[in-house]
Amino acid sequence: MRKIIHVDMDCYFAAVEMRDFPELRDKAIAVGGRSDRRGVISTCNYAARKFGVRSAMSSYQALKLCPHLVLVPGRMQVYKDVSQQIRQIFNRYSDVIEPLSLDEAFLDVSDCQQYHGSATLIAQAIRRDIELETGLTASAGVAPIKFLAKIASDLNKPNGQYVITPDEIPEFVRTLPLKKIPGVGKVTAQKLSVLGLETCADVQLYPKAKLLESFGKFGAVLIERSNGIDPRPISNNRVRKSVGVETTLAQDIFTLAQCHQVLPQLIQELDSRVSRSAKDRLINKQVVKIKFNDFKQTTIEQRSDEISVKLFYELLQQALTRSNERGIRLIGVSVGLAETGEKKLQTESVAQLDLQF
Repeated sequence: MRKIIHVDMDCYFAAVEMRDFPELRDKAIAVGGRSDRRGVISTCNYAARKFGVRSAMSSYQALKLCPHLVLVPGRMQVYKDVSQQIRQIFNRYSDVIEPLSLDEAFLDVSDCQQYHGSATLIAQAIRRDIELETGLTASAGVAPIKFLAKIASDLNKPNGQYVITPDEIPEFVRTLPLKKIPGVGKVTAQKLSVLGLETCADVQLYPKAKLLESFGKFGAVLIERSNGIDPRPISNNRVRKSVGVETTLAQDIFTLAQCHQVLPQLIQELDSRVSRSAKDRLINKQVVKIKFNDFKQTTIEQRSDEISVKLFYELLQQALTRSNERGIRLIGVSVGLAETGEKKLQTESVAQLDLQF
């Protein structure tokens, strides 16, 4: 049995701001853009969450729920620097680390000899070191498999931990709501509910063939998770799957011509990001994303082995056919990255193109 720890920082961006600016500690705060500029909440502290404020919510909506909310502009470089400090702490206990983001990571401590190899004590030590050295708190989940470690880290937040031993897996999984399983979003949860599937115990009793027919490959994953199976190892080499850029508009726009005014700068920035972070990767698709003023969004994608400016314009036009006269509040462009291949991207030189179609 492996010993896996999932460490998740508590309201990370907001916690860094409260640490650096003590006057914010007793206030409801959120890191995000201004409400008059279509800002979106990145994260918020627990005082704000009591009012229903959540990540990815518009700043405008957040202020409606919590009028005294303090909006704090993000300081991404600071968050990255602190994340590196935390990563150095992880390295003391394991060299098998899988970062998921700046504020969370999996660690495989199966071979760690510290604290007599006790994953529970190692998790406590990691959390203690983080608090002593950064002034921030973290929560942790300990389990023999990845998805349960991730679920466990959320059960005693903030500043706590939860341990699932091998013997406890069958009973823990039996009562686990399916919506708690990573990968089961709102849409999938609704589909499962229609079939009468609410917990892992329900899936255990449901015909496997029907699940596979309804959910394909994810049906197989669901069967495994519902039976407490997750063979995935901790991966030190997470491969980036896409590069993208998007902008939230100051005011709604409605026409293709208005979208054409926004697109060139997005494509230029995308090309720059690809050159910096994925210059030796092959692309396999291009994607255009639009979010409407009712906060519903649509994406259009097409396979492509090179960045084509013309294709982005074509995808944008297709996406706009779904607007139904709704205003547009956000436009994004991205490319998917192939999992294998070291060939350098054969991209058009965006700087030399006439982007005003």
